[in-house]
Amino acid sequence: MPRSTSSQVTSAKTEDDDEEEDNVVSQQASFLLPSPAAARRLHSARTSDLDLRSRLPSRLYSASDERSSLLGFGEGPNRSYTEPNTSKSRFSRTTSQGSIRIPKNHSRASSWGLRLASALGSGRRFTGNGMDESKASIFMDERVWYDQFTSTDWVHDSIADAFRVRDLRARKDLRGRMYAWFDGAQGWMLVALIGCITACIAYFVNVTESSVFDIKEGHCKEGWYFSKRKCCSGQEHCPSWVTWGQRMSLTGVEEKWVDFVFYVFFVVVFAVLACFLTLLTKTEIPSAFSLSTLDENLAADKHSHHGGHNDKGGMSPTDPADTEPKSSTMVYYPAAGSGVAEVKVILSGFVVHGYLGVRTLVVKTLALILSVASGLSLGKEGPYVHIATCVGNVACRLFSKYNHNDGKRREVLSASAASGVGVAFGAPIGGVLFSLEEVSYYFPPKTLFRTFFCCIAAALSLKFLNPYGTGKIVIFEVRYVSDWKSFEMIVFILLGVMGGALGAIFIKASRIWARTFRRIPAIKRWPGLEVVLVALVTGLASFWNRYTKLAVTELLFELASPCEDTISGLCPQNRSEILAVMRYLCVAFIVKSILTTITFGVKVPAGIYVPSMVVGGLMGRIVGHLVQYLVYMHPDHAIFGSCPKGGRLESCVTPGVYALVAAGATMCGVTRLSVTLAVILFELTGSLDHVLPFSLSVLVAKWTADAIEPLSIYDLLTDMNSYPLLDNKLRPIFTTDLSSITPKVRFHRIIDISNSPLVSAQALRRKLDRLHNAGEIDGGLPVIRHGVLVGLIPAPDLEFALDKLDDEEHSLCLMATDVTWHEDIEDDDNEQGDDPTNFTPYIDPAPVALDIHSPMDLVFQCFVKLGLRYICVLRDGQYAGLVHKKAFVRYIKELEEQGMKDPS
Repeated sequence: MPRSTSSQVTSAKTEDDDEEEDNVVSQQASFLLPSPAAARRLHSARTSDLDLRSRLPSRLYSASDERSSLLGFGEGPNRSYTEPNTSKSRFSRTTSQGSIRIPKNHSRASSWGLRLASALGSGRRFTGNGMDESKASIFMDERVWYDQFTSTDWVHDSIADAFRVRDLRARKDLRGRMYAWFDGAQGWMLVALIGCITACIAYFVNVTESSVFDIKEGHCKEGWYFSKRKCCSGQEHCPSWVTWGQRMSLTGVEEKWVDFVFYVFFVVVFAVLACFLTLLTKTEIPSAFSLSTLDENLAADKHSHHGGHNDKGGMSPTDPADTEPKSSTMVYYPAAGSGVAEVKVILSGFVVHGYLGVRTLVVKTLALILSVASGLSLGKEGPYVHIATCVGNVACRLFSKYNHNDGKRREVLSASAASGVGVAFGAPIGGVLFSLEEVSYYFPPKTLFRTFFCCIAAALSLKFLNPYGTGKIVIFEVRYVSDWKSFEMIVFILLGVMGGALGAIFIKASRIWARTFRRIPAIKRWPGLEVVLVALVTGLASFWNRYTKLAVTELLFELASPCEDTISGLCPQNRSEILAVMRYLCVAFIVKSILTTITFGVKVPAGIYVPSMVVGGLMGRIVGHLVQYLVYMHPDHAIFGSCPKGGRLESCVTPGVYALVAAGATMCGVTRLSVTLAVILFELTGSLDHVLPFSLSVLVAKWTADAIEPLSIYDLLTDMNSYPLLDNKLRPIFTTDLSSITPKVRFHRIIDISNSPLVSAQALRRKLDRLHNAGEIDGGLPVIRHGVLVGLIPAPDLEFALDKLDDEEHSLCLMATDVTWHEDIEDDDNEQGDDPTNFTPYIDPAPVALDIHSPMDLVFQCFVKLGLRYICVLRDGQYAGLVHKKAFVRYIKELEEQGMKDPS
């Protein structure tokens, strides 16, 4: 019966047994003679990490296979599901005629990856000169985090694409030139399609959400599905719009109480429906040990990063008593939250199953409509990034160039994330900068241009669809006629300080709330209960104040608008009206701040961008009216000398500018966006005169927020949920070299071919199971001869090769490329190439290796800039260990906990 790769049963064999079985040599090996054809065949290219159709273990994630998880490298509908050739070659390496095993995987003998990898042969022979086997450790494996993650090897993906392009351009005929042209056009076609589809989804969400949102207050006589704006067409008194109090008039009950009951009822119902849809995306992934979630849960129990405590910084193997595998399951809800933090993790090179799937795309889109329509203090701009990335991931299936290459795929995902921000704010340039500044890990110039093209395609499509009925693509558009005065610069700096502090305080408050209320056993067990309570509080507190009852985008528009562009009550004419407006706004500011804090992190699609801007906008509008009051009370003061005399209140001070400046500063304090935010604010207003106030407040806000709370909201989510993000923007301070994190060489972590190039398949399976139990699903086993590193076979490829064996119990596998064959064997490349016991095509003959005394800064640059999965370690030219990327991330987290970060 096939073994499950997620099985947590460790082998009962000792390391001595492993050593004996690893060195079992078939009697046939004693009379092998040289064969040039065999040598050429054995020097053929490896398929390590280049067989992109079968990179991930297919049996690990039974609940989320490669077809539902778009980062799982599914074959798609065109894959041929034929059984592999089970016929034995004339000289198959088996010790007995055991029963035939049923293959666990489908054949990839004719796969694109195998054909492509045939161009990578280096002709290198493996040589070695001895190593002590006494280096094997008596300790069991130390486990690594995130066994649900596999990482992208950017170097191998780049090599694969380079050889694909080389073969494509080798054809000089007309058809070859047309293929090359079409191959170059695929990227542009793909990003244009992604931009158009993202705009269509944004149009659907915006139109539907506005109609559903107004149901809480009443309905339109001409059609229940019409929003209040469409029903009334800008009329101040609208007879076509009927409130629930008017519709359900009850004797002795005032209309406002009927409206209040219906408002609270619909808030709770819409929020519960959004939560129900979100919980439908529940994903369970087997894990070697308990892990956190993947749905922006600030209440997650932060797991210790330390595997042990010794002189090597906690990176040594753990105590054997603590390493017994515990069967557990990781549960998360991909549709919850905004998804920006998780998109950052995916773009950094880690695969998260099910997070960018079709189900997530559909469910999150529908749940987002309900969650925003419920009136909860959340936004749809963050989820747009996740939804757009899902669109990009689905679209990559159209072209094998992107579907079968992780590195190329992530270039497209970067453009997709940018289009999400572009359609959310109507700011295509801001979307490009967002992708560059916030989410992208690898952003070459080619990707920058394609990202810009994707955002422009999305903006043009949204302009054509006209979701707001104004012919504009921005969520709101304000125009400031008067320029700012010199004395206002002091206020803008003050707003930057206040906005940055408010954003940092929001992060701390959200963490405290999550660690107290959200860890109550009932809330932790039933996330829907928290949604009901938050929705109930929101409905009860929001109904009585117009500025807490409005949708967040409409509220932000009113706060930022000058008086000539709005008919709201934010345009006082005298001193008493100014004070009344300030009191009204103060109440809204307090209520909105509390609601935003308790809403962030609930199990519904929820963004934080616009809600944080609304809280900051309320604060900025209050400050703006305060400055107005000072100008009104002291018009002859020298500091106000530049103000016109006897004019309207807004002739000198425009409170809407203060609101937008404070909104940007608060959002900066929460997200730590800088250049992106200044450009988005500029695109929202179209005012060149106010770019300097926007930029100055954002700068001051970032400095202030960093001083109060070093982590942004997404950094905090990454830290609390232990996401495997190796941040390329940080520069840790290293005090050690590579030897401090290099684990000891253990025999079950290497393949020793010193005595024979033939290794028992059962021994390889046990080594693979131990690797999986340690969480290194995407790890590898070095091939050693006499102490010298002669190659490395990745764990996914080894698993696939073992699954192809007909008789794993009695098979011996060829693990070296310099063996000789019996002279009676026919020189038939095809026959030998089909031999399933020949593992040499899966071996990487040139893994990246560093000396054990290499500085840690070099190791950091290799993992960050090259995107390696692992680095082999050598001592005086001999193999000394292997450092996995996940172990290095754990080491970086330890340094961060110790405060070992570059303060610059």
